Amino acid sequence: MPNLVRWLLILGITFLALQHFLMRQPLNVPISVIEQSIASGSVERLRFHPESLYVEAFIKPSDKNSKGGTLVQARAVSPQHLDEIRRRAEAKGIMYGTANPPNPFWASMFSMVLYISIFCGIWYFIAMRQGGKSGGRGMFNFGDSPAKRFQPGLRPKKTFADVAGCDEAKEELKEIVDFLQNPGDFMRLGSRIPKGVLLVGDPGTGKTLLAQAVAGEASVSFLSANGSEFVEMFVGVGASRIRSLFEEAKKIAPCIVFIDEIDAIGKKRGVAVGGGHDEREHALNQLLGELDGFVGNNKIVVIAATNRVDVLDEALIRPGRFDRQVYVPVPDVAGRKAILEVHVKNVKLAPAVDLEIVAKDTAGMVGADLQNVVNEATLFATRKKKSAVEQSDFSEAVDKVTMGAERKSMRLSEKEKKLTAYHEAGHALVALLTKDANPLHKITIIPRGQALGYTKQLPPDNHCTTKEELFARVKVAVGGRAAEELVFNTVTTGAYSDFLNATFVLRRMVYEFGMSENAGLVVHKEKTDFFGHPSGVDASQKTKELLEKEVNDKLNEIYKQVKKLLEEHRVKLDLLAALLLEKETVTADEVRKTLSLPAIQ
Repeated sequence: MPNLVRWLLILGITFLALQHFLMRQPLNVPISVIEQSIASGSVERLRFHPESLYVEAFIKPSDKNSKGGTLVQARAVSPQHLDEIRRRAEAKGIMYGTANPPNPFWASMFSMVLYISIFCGIWYFIAMRQGGKSGGRGMFNFGDSPAKRFQPGLRPKKTFADVAGCDEAKEELKEIVDFLQNPGDFMRLGSRIPKGVLLVGDPGTGKTLLAQAVAGEASVSFLSANGSEFVEMFVGVGASRIRSLFEEAKKIAPCIVFIDEIDAIGKKRGVAVGGGHDEREHALNQLLGELDGFVGNNKIVVIAATNRVDVLDEALIRPGRFDRQVYVPVPDVAGRKAILEVHVKNVKLAPAVDLEIVAKDTAGMVGADLQNVVNEATLFATRKKKSAVEQSDFSEAVDKVTMGAERKSMRLSEKEKKLTAYHEAGHALVALLTKDANPLHKITIIPRGQALGYTKQLPPDNHCTTKEELFARVKVAVGGRAAEELVFNTVTTGAYSDFLNATFVLRRMVYEFGMSENAGLVVHKEKTDFFGHPSGVDASQKTKELLEKEVNDKLNEIYKQVKKLLEEHRVKLDLLAALLLEKETVTADEVRKTLSLPAIQ
């Protein structure tokens, strides 16, 4: 409140000063100038002040084409002189008026106070509105804590039962819960609980949910803030907010302080780029100081989350600060099934729904994606007026989340439709005939998103990928273009993303995975600049030319192999394209049956 009063006083004084200086002040001239102007008819209007004997005159410009004029004033010799000037003005037909007598002092003061009060009231209203939009901090309370506070019992709490797919991470965090519930057991043997826990994982893996679950299990208060809220254009604001955050945490201890996206303030310190960089460093230094200031029994645990642990300052993650890193992985099949089971608790499912099939169909998805899949499946079932969500709804939901909604209004010409069918048939046939390729799941030529068709494979949850599997990915990627050229003797732009993916895989094989035939085992990783943007490969120009030539040669070699493979199985390619043109969407089992291939065991 003192900050607000100070600012309102400053603004009020500024307003009065501007009002005073911007008012048009008359120019003082001899009384003879006004008399001569009246006689010549160049006065437009007059205003008389009987108490002070002053007369104001607005004199027309000498040039008739110009706009404006001059406001002047002069003092008459006596009241009789003032009356004489009035009579001359009447004779010339000049408009004139008489000024009101000046208000008493108290009336002038009342008027001024009224103006200031109205101005301050409007400003205060705007300040309060702005404060509501910025989390209740107020327009001038820059240094207040931005954290949202959640007290136990005031809302449905999250527990570890609401978190699935990351059992190891939950086990590590259960130790934090035990400390908050029974700190004496740890101190009895001289143990020191970590002051800070850093949750590391891809976006959507459940880092925020884990932090909320720790607070829910321990039944303690939860303060949540985003790292970007500590960085402002004013130097010192971020540091002040961090101080306020930890002061609030000490008042309500035991509690958990959660800072999401901590890389916004915790990046490595280096060369300053603008004032915002200096402000971020001030905020980081304050955070380091607050972590150092913890005592062993204050019952405050700081949990932070990031998906860029590589950019964090070493001082932040050293022992004694964020000294424990808990990795939250992308879930495997079992993890995805467990996550789906959590999200379908309140969903009415048909008896035939098998969540394991959905889990296998969603390889690479994280918790947030799976939650979206469940929601989309319920929406599909609702639109079709079903009494429960069926397996087909989940299948459609996965396709929508993966590739986008069906573009039913898009009409393809027969030529485009046939070309798309052969393109997707090329991908699918290469996937079926290549030993190390990922299993085929579904093919469609119904446009989705920006794609005219889509061939879906189900990658296994492997943690390592062999050289042969990487080459198989490239072969499947170029299969569409090879089929186009083989059948239509031309190529289209439809294979752009395919070659983009193929080039990406081959580049990583040659540059980073030590699979180069020319460069050997040396890793040439791509460098990044201060902002995290790619800035070139860490290699000499000659080496880069050598590596790029190898990537190009290998891509051309694989393309020729794939084209030859499709030539040898041209009959199967035609059968598969015809099946797609007939049904538009086919499963892997339908494809194998049509091509007389053995089913996958």
